[in-house]
Parts: sequence; structure tokens; C-alpha cells
Amino acid sequence: MRLPVIPTLIVALAVAIMVGLGIWQLGRADEKEARIAQYSGVADAPAIEWPLSPDADNPPLYRKSGFECLEVVNWRQTSGRNINDAPGLVHVATCRIAGSDNAKAQFVAGWSKAPLTPQWQGGAVSGMIAPDGGAIIRLAADKAVAGLQNIAPPSPKDLPNNHLAYAVQWFLFAAIAAIIYMLAVRGRARRGLRKAA
Repeated sequence: MRLPVIPTLIVALAVAIMVGLGIWQLGRADEKEARIAQYSGVADAPAIEWPLSPDADNPPLYRKSGFECLEVVNWRQTSGRNINDAPGLVHVATCRIAGSDNAKAQFVAGWSKAPLTPQWQGGAVSGMIAPDGGAIIRLAADKAVAGLQNIAPPSPKDLPNNHLAYAVQWFLFAAIAAIIYMLAVRGRARRGLRKAA
């Protein structure tokens, strides 16, 4: 059975790319495991000054910190859990802080079952640095403010590490592409033999 050159090269290249992506995801899984282990070891470290410009690639997560919330600029709510693991809403304040004219920080002030706008106007806050999708980091209060309940403390164990699953997916895609191509080539060869007979 002779393989067609151009289609075979295209499929081989696609399979090689998918295998390469799978290997890359395995490396990312190892990096993520190492990062989670690193974060797990800093919870009891001394508090650090609030980072005004956190490094997006290596933020100082799960360290104790604090700042002075000079003014609450706005509030937002997102789903979250309280210290008893009950689902509800966590209330995140965008605070104006000292540092520069536009310095702002996100502060998770506490949890409630129902939507509400906390009456808290600002002040000195402390807690643990947690990840934030928009602002890279936010400060999760160690003690809730303004009649809210304490939130579930942030934990490195909550960080997703889906890279192994992604690697398996890429390897499966590569295998499926190779199998489908070989079946197609075999089917074409059989059709050719029938025509020749």
C-alpha cells in the first residue's frame, strides 16, 4: 500500500504538533504542581507589604498582607463560600489606597447569603493575598467587616491544575487523527483493488 505523499505529510505534521502540545502540557502540569507546593509553604511566613504592581507571572499569592482602604470606589459580588462552606456571595470592594494617584486594590470584605451593599466605608484591613481574575491579586479578609460573615480562607489547593487532562486530550487527538487517516488510506486502497479486479 502506497501512501499519498502530500496528505501523509499534512497528517504527520498535525499529529506531531498535537503530540508536542501534549508534551508541553505535561511540563506545565509539573510547573503548576511546583507552584502549588511553593504556595503551600508560605501561609505561615511573615506578612509582606501590599504589592502595588504584582508580577502577573509570579504573584505573591497566599502571603499575609494588608493595606489602608482610603475610600471604597465600588462593590462587586461573586459566588463564594463562607467559613462553614455554605454557598453564597462574597463582597469585593475596590479600594483607593496610598501609593499613587490611581492606586487601587481589591478587598474581599466578607460573605452573605443574599445580595446586599455593605455599609463599610474603608479603613485598615489585613488578610491573605488571593488570586483575582481581573486585578491579578486581591486581599481576602481574615475577619469580615460591616456585618458580613467570614469567608472560606483561600487555599493553594483551590488552584486548578488541568494540564494533565489537557495533555491526555492532545495525545488522544493525535492518536485519533492517525487512526482515521490510516483507515481512510486503507479504504481507498481497497476501493482501488476492487476497481482493478
